[in-house]
Amino acid sequence: MKTFRRIFLIVIDSLGIGEMPDAADYGDVGADTLGHISECADTFDIPNLRKLGMANLKQLKQVKPIAEPVGYYAVLREASASKDTMTGHWEMMGLKVTTPFKTFSENGFPEDLIAELERRTGHKVIGNKSVSGTVILDELGEEEIATGHMIVYTSADSVLQICGNEETFDLKELYRCCEIARELTMREEWKVGRVIARPYVGKKRGEFKRTSNRHDYALKPFGATALNVLKDAGLDVIAVGKINDIFVGEGITRAERSKSSVHGMEQTIDIAGEDFKGLCFVNLVDFDALWGHRRNPQGYKEELERFDVKLGELLEKLGSEDLLMITADHGNDPTYKGTDHTREKVPLLLYSPAFNGGGCIGELDTFAVIGATIADNFGVSMPEKTIGYSIGNKLD
Repeated sequence: MKTFRRIFLIVIDSLGIGEMPDAADYGDVGADTLGHISECADTFDIPNLRKLGMANLKQLKQVKPIAEPVGYYAVLREASASKDTMTGHWEMMGLKVTTPFKTFSENGFPEDLIAELERRTGHKVIGNKSVSGTVILDELGEEEIATGHMIVYTSADSVLQICGNEETFDLKELYRCCEIARELTMREEWKVGRVIARPYVGKKRGEFKRTSNRHDYALKPFGATALNVLKDAGLDVIAVGKINDIFVGEGITRAERSKSSVHGMEQTIDIAGEDFKGLCFVNLVDFDALWGHRRNPQGYKEELERFDVKLGELLEKLGSEDLLMITADHGNDPTYKGTDHTREKVPLLLYSPAFNGGGCIGELDTFAVIGATIADNFGVSMPEKTIGYSIGNKLD
């Protein structure tokens, strides 16, 4: 196996490529994020993803497979019992989640949790239901601004989300309330995967806009991951986007917040110009937050095209000691019913200028091949009780 000095792992948040075998258990039969985006579009300009083998991996209406892809490609199935962000990322780094995090999408949060949240924060809670973040702002944003009440809502994911207007509620106060909510939801019967601060600006319905000052308060991983052993070995582990939030800083040596997916790619391109040894782990959230949940296939397609432009810039920065891995953490089909994630397989694209060729690796049974391959590359052992196996010997 060739070894690399630097590995760049980019997660295109929610870019599924077709239903998992157990999709029926999640109500997601027929979901296909990338396939349905392609079907809805007249054009689809992703030349850099194409040359890495994306159209060889997934049949697309407008994009033909390439005869000689410059990279390797595989389909990954999720071994864990969920379809949320934390589960997908944790599995990539070796942790298998067997019990899904708690959700409250049917009836909202229990009255005793809401009462305690109100008592501790000093704010009356309004909302408390499963709904789109943009919809609840239009519904309740004016009331929150006028009264100082606090918008709390959830989704089909395991999340408790709190909105706060940056001008009237105050960002520090929003974070304080979220910290209290995180403390309360550590109780087993209320334990959600993430509490999310959702700041916004605007004064009236139709003008509200969420800002980049979002902050996730996630559960810590229940065990050591590939990130921990990389850090312990003295390697750099650079987190871009919400990676640091997802792992609550565990195994991270440096964290960079992103304002958007394009900004996240610009940060990654800048990091590629630095001298480091280890992993640069990137999450690009706009695909999921702006387009998947909002069921906007055109917006999703255009975001992928913007990503492809930046991908081309990143490829020019990579040298023979670099490995690029591109994947996703779950699906979020923008043409599907509801607003939830979808239980899908995900792509894995691998590229290095050092490769002599490329081709299909096949369909693999866990996202954890990613973390195991990274650990193998740097000569460190995966922690006990993790899953996964290296595919480094398949890369020529």
